[in-house]
Amino acid sequence: MASQHRKPRFSRTRAAGIRTPTLATAALTSVALLSQSANAAPSDDGKPSLEEVEKKVDDLYRQAETATEKYNAAKEKTTRQRKQVDGLLDDVARRTQRLNEAREELGSAAAAQYRTGASAPDTATFLLADSPQDYFDRTQLMNRLTDRQKDAVDDYVTEQSATMRKRQEAAESLATLDDSQSDLKTAKAAVQKKLGDARELLSRLTAQEKARLAEIEKQQQEEAARKAAELARQQAAQAAQQDTGTSASEPTGSASSSSSSSSSDSAYATKAEKALAFARAQIGKPYVWGATGPDSYDCSGLTQAAWKAAGVSLPRTTYDQVNAGTTVSLTDALPGDLVFFYDDLSHVGLYIGNGMMIHAPKPGAYVREESIYYDGESGIHSVVRPA
Repeated sequence: MASQHRKPRFSRTRAAGIRTPTLATAALTSVALLSQSANAAPSDDGKPSLEEVEKKVDDLYRQAETATEKYNAAKEKTTRQRKQVDGLLDDVARRTQRLNEAREELGSAAAAQYRTGASAPDTATFLLADSPQDYFDRTQLMNRLTDRQKDAVDDYVTEQSATMRKRQEAAESLATLDDSQSDLKTAKAAVQKKLGDARELLSRLTAQEKARLAEIEKQQQEEAARKAAELARQQAAQAAQQDTGTSASEPTGSASSSSSSSSSDSAYATKAEKALAFARAQIGKPYVWGATGPDSYDCSGLTQAAWKAAGVSLPRTTYDQVNAGTTVSLTDALPGDLVFFYDDLSHVGLYIGNGMMIHAPKPGAYVREESIYYDGESGIHSVVRPA
């Protein structure tokens, strides 16, 4: 991004079919259950409750992911600008070489004039000539040298002007590159700060508190799995209804249209299968912010690499990936689709069907299969089909 302070522009809206009121009820129920398990009330010694610690840690990880995407954008821009600057500097070097060659040609022309007496008056040249024919031959040579000199001068002036412009352009690009590198350092520092704060909070927990925190996470995973199973049933029912309706009402004339749609779906399924095969092969590799493989990934690095394996080029960041395809409703999601999370689009996963996805979750975790409801229904922003 041009600057860390400029907010990314998002053109996607929340996926159709996400029911916020239903979620609110489920969320309240979940909070009530977790409060009982975690003794959410603040302790008498003023320490935050376990639930408050969990929320704070999750918030820090979320903020770290947001900062990571800003880092990714700044890094991508820096790389792009570095290539541009290198190209400009190479161009300046080539132009400087041509400028030197033009200068040498001017010097040669001047030396030729001196050796042939071009600066002498016509009368003196005639008198000094061995014969009238020699005079006329020398005069024609001077004319040709003058024309060549004029061309050399023109070339020199043109090349000098163009070289100066390119040098100025390179200087401006270097200044912009310095700004981008500054943004990169700022984003990197922000990620490290958030991760450090999260680690500090977790380090203060006792063994008993860590065990209780693990139990809370287990309950959240069970609720997420239940929601995934519910979505899988909805998708299966919708698919069965569409198949029945299509076979019963499709007119004969629409056969070619149906065949074309089927061919398109088949082509997407083939690419998605390759992307998913790649993603599954990465399961167990660590999440590392800013990583694009092959040994570790962040969330958008994984989705980019997976679809690259299928021959589809995706942008580097979640902010750009969300605009790299067609938005579909959650109930229409197909394996291979990209599922984006949160209003700031700071996370993305690869849908594998039945309400599940493969994603690189967060620092300290590993690439894994997980319910798309891992952070509740409200966390889901949109679903995008990239090919």
